[in-house]
Amino acid sequence: MRIRPVVTVLSLAFVLALPVSPAAARAASGAAPSDTTFSHVVVNGGKDIVLGLTTRKTVTITWTATDPDGVVASWAYLWHGPNTDDADGILPAYPPTGTCTVSPTDPTTSTCRVSFGVDAARDLDHNALAGRWNVLAGAQDTTDDWTEIDAAATAPVKRLAAVTVNASPEPVKKGRTLTVTGRLTRANWESGTYTGYEGRPVRLQFRKKGSSVYTTLKTVTSGSHGTLRTTTKARTDGYFRFLFPGTATTGPATAAGDFVDVR
Repeated sequence: MRIRPVVTVLSLAFVLALPVSPAAARAASGAAPSDTTFSHVVVNGGKDIVLGLTTRKTVTITWTATDPDGVVASWAYLWHGPNTDDADGILPAYPPTGTCTVSPTDPTTSTCRVSFGVDAARDLDHNALAGRWNVLAGAQDTTDDWTEIDAAATAPVKRLAAVTVNASPEPVKKGRTLTVTGRLTRANWESGTYTGYEGRPVRLQFRKKGSSVYTTLKTVTSGSHGTLRTTTKARTDGYFRFLFPGTATTGPATAAGDFVDVR
């Protein structure tokens, strides 16, 4: 179901200072479409929105709204699903209008932003919500025409992942075999727990003592319940870690390095 901000315009003298009612505006202006266009739509600073089980964070959407008649008000929010009428997720649940500033050199162009809180425990109740979300952007111009674009941009909302590592035995003689184990898990929004992420490629990396650079030794596939297990030769003192690069639905994760003393 499509959701729009409920706002009211009292006077065009309050352009961009007061909220408006898009539904009422369309009724007043008839069926003629608006010439409003949207550009430079950016969600969360261009970064993935990665959420654990209880993550709370503020997400900001910024955009530019342009109309030959100037813009009275503009709004934007995130939605997920096959279309806006059948959306199974809306962020935020009650979208506010954005705060817009008219360009000092071009009265037809306004830069807008809106910030809202996301609470994983409250807003995400099933794992299928992970993946691509769309940005609906809307605006009302000074002649009371309004426009909405269902997919002005997209933003990835992902499940938080975690990975552990343990290299043994410690200490170990040079040239002996080390066994490196760990586990890859991710937030399960339905069960409220972190569960194993199976069948995913994870990199085993090594950093020599005294260096700041990790080198990938091999790629391991996570097994049942997200377990990781592989072997490598002990050559010099240093740190081993697993690195998971992430997927379209799950954020990346890196284990803290486990130091091994090679004698």
